[in-house]
Amino acid sequence: MGSVTDSPNTEAGKKITVIFVLGGPGSGKGTQCTNIVQNFGYTHLSAGDLLRAEIKSGSENGTMIQNMIKEGKIVPAEVTIKLLQKAIQESDNEKFLIDGFPRNEENRSSFESITGIVPEIVLFFDCSEEEMEKRLLGRNQGREDDNIETIRKRFNVYMESSLPVIQYYDSLGKVRKIDAAKPIDAVFEDVKAIFEKVVA
Repeated sequence: MGSVTDSPNTEAGKKITVIFVLGGPGSGKGTQCTNIVQNFGYTHLSAGDLLRAEIKSGSENGTMIQNMIKEGKIVPAEVTIKLLQKAIQESDNEKFLIDGFPRNEENRSSFESITGIVPEIVLFFDCSEEEMEKRLLGRNQGREDDNIETIRKRFNVYMESSLPVIQYYDSLGKVRKIDAAKPIDAVFEDVKAIFEKVVA
């Protein structure tokens, strides 16, 4: 890891390392994030989990988020980013995995301008639509959104909105693409090789 001088990512004197974790629904991001946390000591922040926790807290902010979701509106990027920023500031850790965010180009530019944090790298779990479909349909978790039409819709939305983010970071040489179609253990071997370089 670099020193404070070669990175703009400083928060209250801490040198912050942020890694964005991107990949389509069913690409295995959650499983690999758990492995990274256990092996490399990162704190895992999921934008969706933070929004749900805020709603549960019953705060004014939480009520506003809940109402927006109920009305089918998209929660503004600033709201999600402020929750991520708060989680980073309140944590004793300096290394963070941010999972499933930024979802689109607007999220990305807002995150960098609000927090002043640029990700160290972007982990991109690359998986074919067929493989993701197979996994989501085989999950049997009783999730209502795991039917074929919904899966395809989610995949298309993901491709349209997230690809520009991946292309942007790729142009900066920050994307580390992982073949997520491989078995879980094989995928983690690839992840480990990347993290050993980041941590070094």
